Amino acid sequence: MNWILLIIAGLFEVAFASCLSMAKASSGKEMYGWYGAFLLCLTISMALLIRATQSLPIGTAYAVWTGIGAVGTVLVGIFFFKEPAHFWRLFFIFMLIGSIIGLKAVSH
Repeated sequence: MNWILLIIAGLFEVAFASCLSMAKASSGKEMYGWYGAFLLCLTISMALLIRATQSLPIGTAYAVWTGIGAVGTVLVGIFFFKEPAHFWRLFFIFMLIGSIIGLKAVSH
């Protein structure tokens, strides 16, 4: 169950990073709405990370959480914000995914 909470926490990390990008691209009330969404996603992500680390090793949980956030944020950037998707960028994203899976495989 804690691995599922950790994955969801990582997805909320992607969401709060995306909210920052949307806030940067907007102004006025819309910008403040995105900052509010950022704070909400940040709070949920941290709460779930704290909950997951009650039974998972902190080093593994933090690495998986940041890995999910990094991979997810890059993919959101590629698919929604038209960031570049060249070979080396995708290569290293797949390396991160492999590392996340490897940490899960060797953790108890």
